[in-house]
Amino acid sequence: MELWDVYDINREKRERTWIRGKELGPGDFHLIIHVCIFNSNEQMLIQQRQSFKEGWPNLWDLTAGGSAIAGDTSQAAAERELHEEIGLKVDFKHIRPHFTINFEYGFDDFYLIQKDVEIHTLTLQYEEVQNVKWASKEEILKLIKNEEFLPYYESLIHLLFDSRDKRGTIQG
Repeated sequence: MELWDVYDINREKRERTWIRGKELGPGDFHLIIHVCIFNSNEQMLIQQRQSFKEGWPNLWDLTAGGSAIAGDTSQAAAERELHEEIGLKVDFKHIRPHFTINFEYGFDDFYLIQKDVEIHTLTLQYEEVQNVKWASKEEILKLIKNEEFLPYYESLIHLLFDSRDKRGTIQG
């Protein structure tokens, strides 16, 4: 049984938890994180979900992601998910999300990390990930079009690649 912290609309913890899979109450929200690793060749490290995963089996996805468990900060969840899913250790203590997207049931924090990683050094979590590879923005958009990638908005993929090495919304 996995427990998640419950947040209010202002992203304040409500001092109670929620059991994964149960329906959230009105005005209750939870926290999800996504980590996107980019290399110096302007590619994103993507993962292919296991064939037996309940949600989106066999589809390609961003580098790592998942829900924050009870007691996690956003940074702790990002660090844990990245290490659990692909065996990559990154210290998130001084890293803020590049941006947050609000969705109906919570907050989606996106971390964009520049790091050249040798794929052969990664340890994939068998229960979650069957494969990883580097992909360009064009390759990811093609995978989405071919329904081989999670059905993210194409504009999100553009935003991830455009924001990977900068902060804010003003070109400078």
